[in-house]
Amino acid sequence: MKIGIVVGSIREGRRGRMVGDWVKAQVAGRDDAEFEIVDLKEYDVPLLTAATLPSQANRQYDSEGARRWSAAIDACDGFIFVTPEYNHGVPGAFKNAIDTLGPEWLGKKVGFVSYGADAGVRAVEQWRQIVVNFQMVDVRGQVALSTFAEFGDEGFTPLERRTVDLGNLLDQLLAATARSMS
Repeated sequence: MKIGIVVGSIREGRRGRMVGDWVKAQVAGRDDAEFEIVDLKEYDVPLLTAATLPSQANRQYDSEGARRWSAAIDACDGFIFVTPEYNHGVPGAFKNAIDTLGPEWLGKKVGFVSYGADAGVRAVEQWRQIVVNFQMVDVRGQVALSTFAEFGDEGFTPLERRTVDLGNLLDQLLAATARSMS
């Protein structure tokens, strides 16, 4: 089973990659799944302007960036979305990257690690409404990181309980993903 740790921010000076790397370090000792960082910034996904709906494109996308993104997402059985909260919502580039694909997301499981002024919880609430369109099932477990309490001049220092939060998310995500694969 392969779980993609999707880093959903592409901004300069972003915190998402630090969070994604922390998630990856936390799962290093697990042998119940393979985990891979899928960093949206590395895929150059264009704005969705194609006349053909992604769900009808048969994975034949117009741009090389979208095709590479498609292959990376299609290779995963489930996901951990590392998402910031921008202006009380989901980040535009990440939403566009989700919308650019279709069948690659269909029916897969997802968990959320969020961050922001209010720990990214509003973004996650929006993500839960968005992913249902792809018949994705999100797990209840969530890691919500405060930019005020856990990020500073020294970088990212998660509160001690975040490891437990992530463990709960992972247990739920892997169990749900395994059930859907059998």
